[in-house]
Amino acid sequence: MQTQMVTSKSGGELISFKLNGKERIHQGEECVDENGKVYWKRHSPVLFPIVGKLKRNQTIINGKQFEIFQHGFARDLEYEPVTKLDNFHSYMLKSNKATLSRYPFEFELYNTYRMDANNLTTIYKVINTGKANMPFCIGGHPAFKIDPDELRRGNYYLEFEEDEDKIHFLYLVDGLIGTEYAKNIMVDKRRIMLGADSFKNDAIIMKSITSSRISLKNKYKEKPILTMEFSDFPYLAVWSKPNAPFICLEPWHGVSDTIKSTGIFAEKTDIILLKPNQSYECRYTVKFYDE
Repeated sequence: MQTQMVTSKSGGELISFKLNGKERIHQGEECVDENGKVYWKRHSPVLFPIVGKLKRNQTIINGKQFEIFQHGFARDLEYEPVTKLDNFHSYMLKSNKATLSRYPFEFELYNTYRMDANNLTTIYKVINTGKANMPFCIGGHPAFKIDPDELRRGNYYLEFEEDEDKIHFLYLVDGLIGTEYAKNIMVDKRRIMLGADSFKNDAIIMKSITSSRISLKNKYKEKPILTMEFSDFPYLAVWSKPNAPFICLEPWHGVSDTIKSTGIFAEKTDIILLKPNQSYECRYTVKFYDE
């Protein structure tokens, strides 16, 4: 079994994972539709210091107003390479004058990718290098290659490893979390069928998940396409664009503001509060199957 990964200091992002020569990660700006339009320019960005959207893209921190756009700024910045071995790539983003103007906390963020045979582990580590408690959210947004014709035919589905009796689906209103839950789209407590209309109202966002693993499958193939282990994250989102040749499985710690949000950053749902000189680490692992 041959594997190869490529990462970039731009966004500290994973941009390629090949299993036996076959690319499994969406190729961003290289992937265009019949009109030459890019479906989605990214591959597998980190979401930090927010996940999702803020109300009016604004938030209040220590009594002052700041502007942070959807999914944060870390995915758009240049990282410093820390380690680069065949099977272990690590990058670091350090707070600076530009980040402090948008998010007034000193930090170091490490994006690390570890490859073990056909398993790829993404590790995020946040260190509070400042003198005040630091609130933040963090999440992954990996996009996996699929056949869009198979998605249109409804042949793809997601399967949890355990029955999901407590799961809730969040309802989005212009990118913000609504006051009521969305319809439960589980089939026999374990499966979510995917099709052309699955993402009409933006991402599928789930919480109160019992399982720690989910698999992406095609009903006409014996083996899964991939399995993700995401036990460090309380939310899982699924997203794509119309007719796009990818599906994103996104483990999140934190979500968008609610439509009734106070706008105070520290009051965001499921925000992580990190003390000075403390670190926080979370990871998810994707096992790719040979097709």
